[in-house]
Amino acid sequence: MPGERLTVRGTSDMGRFPGAAPPTKVELSIHKEGEKKTEDSACRRWFRKMCPCCCKCQNITTYDVTDKVELVNPPTPIPGLDGPKPENGDSNEMEVMKLSVCSVDLLSSRTGKNRQEHHTDLHNSEKLIIRRGQTFQIELEFNRPFRADTHKLHLELRTGPLPLVSKGTHIIIPLVDTLDNKQWGAKIEEQNNNKFTLSVSSTANAVIGLYGLTVTTSTLKNENPNIYTSSKNIIMLFNPWCAEDTVFLDDEEERKEYVLNDTGRIYYGTEKQIGVRTWNFGQFHEGILEACLFVLEKSDMPPSGRGDPVNVVRVISAMINAQDDYGVLIGSWTGNYSDGVSPAAWSSSVEILKKYHSSNGMPVSYGQCWVFSGVTTSVLRCLGIPARSVTNFQSAHDTDVSLTTDVYFDENMDPIDYLNSDSVWNFHVWNDCWMARPDLPHGHGGWQAVDSTPQETSQGTFRCGPASVTAIRSGQVYLKHDTPFVFAEVNSDKIFWQRNLDGTFSQIQSEKKAVGHCISTKAVGSDERHDITHLYKHQEGSEEERIAVETASRFGSKPYVYSSPMAEDVSIEVKMEGEGPRMGTDAHLSIVLKNLSSEPRKTTLHSHVAVMYYTGVVKGTIKKEQLPVELLPNEERKIEWILPYQQYQNQLVDQAALMLTLSGRVNETKQVLANQTTFRLLTPDLIVTPLGKAVVGKEMAAKITFTNPLPGMLMGVVFRVEGLGLQKGHEVFVGDVSGHSTVTLTEHFIPTQPGPRKLVASLDCKQLTQVHGVADIIVLEQ
Repeated sequence: MPGERLTVRGTSDMGRFPGAAPPTKVELSIHKEGEKKTEDSACRRWFRKMCPCCCKCQNITTYDVTDKVELVNPPTPIPGLDGPKPENGDSNEMEVMKLSVCSVDLLSSRTGKNRQEHHTDLHNSEKLIIRRGQTFQIELEFNRPFRADTHKLHLELRTGPLPLVSKGTHIIIPLVDTLDNKQWGAKIEEQNNNKFTLSVSSTANAVIGLYGLTVTTSTLKNENPNIYTSSKNIIMLFNPWCAEDTVFLDDEEERKEYVLNDTGRIYYGTEKQIGVRTWNFGQFHEGILEACLFVLEKSDMPPSGRGDPVNVVRVISAMINAQDDYGVLIGSWTGNYSDGVSPAAWSSSVEILKKYHSSNGMPVSYGQCWVFSGVTTSVLRCLGIPARSVTNFQSAHDTDVSLTTDVYFDENMDPIDYLNSDSVWNFHVWNDCWMARPDLPHGHGGWQAVDSTPQETSQGTFRCGPASVTAIRSGQVYLKHDTPFVFAEVNSDKIFWQRNLDGTFSQIQSEKKAVGHCISTKAVGSDERHDITHLYKHQEGSEEERIAVETASRFGSKPYVYSSPMAEDVSIEVKMEGEGPRMGTDAHLSIVLKNLSSEPRKTTLHSHVAVMYYTGVVKGTIKKEQLPVELLPNEERKIEWILPYQQYQNQLVDQAALMLTLSGRVNETKQVLANQTTFRLLTPDLIVTPLGKAVVGKEMAAKITFTNPLPGMLMGVVFRVEGLGLQKGHEVFVGDVSGHSTVTLTEHFIPTQPGPRKLVASLDCKQLTQVHGVADIIVLEQ
């Protein structure tokens, strides 16, 4: 139009984004020639657009045809602000400046640096599994490059249902220039455009467990932050490789054995007939770490308590048994396991823990001491606490805190059953775990005894330990936890009492070497048995050992039991030839009497042999007789003792254990003779023979052979076979096996993991227990 000029303002972001499309909508202003043009500021234009009714513009007209068009570009963008913008182009510039996280990579690959350096690459999981007190790395990607002079960043870790900074369950990790291994911190190691790598340091006393991760970003102007929540969690474990961690173990070979070894050996039987079985701990098996964390969650321990291994071990001790807290395993010594799995049939912790987890905490049936111990070893090693299964032969069970094992007889020297609540188990299996003990006087760190088998309550719960093995050895039973009970198991004297006519009892005999023999665990780096009795007690009969016993007894319920020592000049001992009696044959033992005086001695020995559970509980007497004995001065007499197969064949219970009790009184001196000897009837092994070459991904086989040692038929025989990295555990029903016949089973499987592996087999049958075998198999890569 003559005398007027048209101005067109675009509403796109043209010029802000090169290559943007030209405006599709125009705004026309008419200016008369000679009239001064007034330019609207950017703020006014924005305000008019947001609220046109409040900010009306004069002379605004829309035309279909224009004479002259002037393009007005938007304000020049602020340098350095790259990245995507809102499409409408009308966002606040402060919003444009914000830094936000696009993704977080926890670098959790099993073959990556984190898992390798933290010794968690064996865990069959793709989660980030780290150990406390050690640096790990994560990778962040942002919507634009991070600038330290403009942006702020910190990480947060949370664990448990109510994370609190004061409880150590909510951890705020600042960005720092230099990492300190005593504090949480994050340092930028490498930056590449919008990506950079963070190294994160953790403290050596951090709470273990499952953590959620968030990343918070903001600018230095303190506007509302952006919070990114990672979809993947982090699992924190104890760290025996970290010197500041209380579970630190400074020997690499021992760390490999007591943390990383997923198979082991558990010993059983009697001190003169030590049996051994292979156990698959399977702490790295798929799902086991999650199951172990689930066990902690099922306990009443708050997450804040999970930083102290003493607390964790004590809780695990309680949770592995189901006696009072719906723990993992139901203990049963009845001999009837028809509604579950016989304790002797288990050879692995994997199935037990996975079953407990998948059932949301329904206890598994059934366990006895070696099963409780095997599962405890699995859980502790999985969580990063060095642990081993330990077997004590002739293990006392002190029920009255007397720190003695008491045996009561009536006036006629017959046992008083209702008073004989103390017992001596043929063997008992518990655990050692390794840790410092800052809660005890200096010098009591190292191996700690912990027992998950429900025997006696500790502070109202069926649990035991951790008790310092050093304290046990020296008789310092006043140190926590449950040191008196463990001391009595390994070093209590057996005291014999006889009832007087007035109903009181007199001490008539004591055995100072009755309990705590051949304390055994698997050797480091081999399948040999390692005797660790010397760790639990001084040499029997030494002055140090006697001082420890008398020191401990002062804190028991019978502190004056050692005030009247008894004179002795006749000794009695029971011996066996070779490995001892075998199942299906007559049992032969020898009774050796020695007269240490220069005068003749006469006595009548009362002999009782009873079937017993390995826990020391007697089922019933199956043979009883009297043996008159005359000894010349300084004479040694050997008496042959025989128990025919026909007398015990239908009487045995689990472990095929028997106890021979001998008692008598020397006529001339009134000295009382007393001896209790336990023995078991040896069972045959399963012979496991690999067939063919073991290669990952290629089928191979193994032959399992068993010969029935009994003249009678075995009913309902079941084999259980399992091999970590070889095949999953499963049952094979064999059925009835006639007397002295041989069964051969061939297993076909495909190895999945290279390296040394063990194929373990066991036999489950009511008439025969503790029958098992193992084959070592070296699996090659393809």
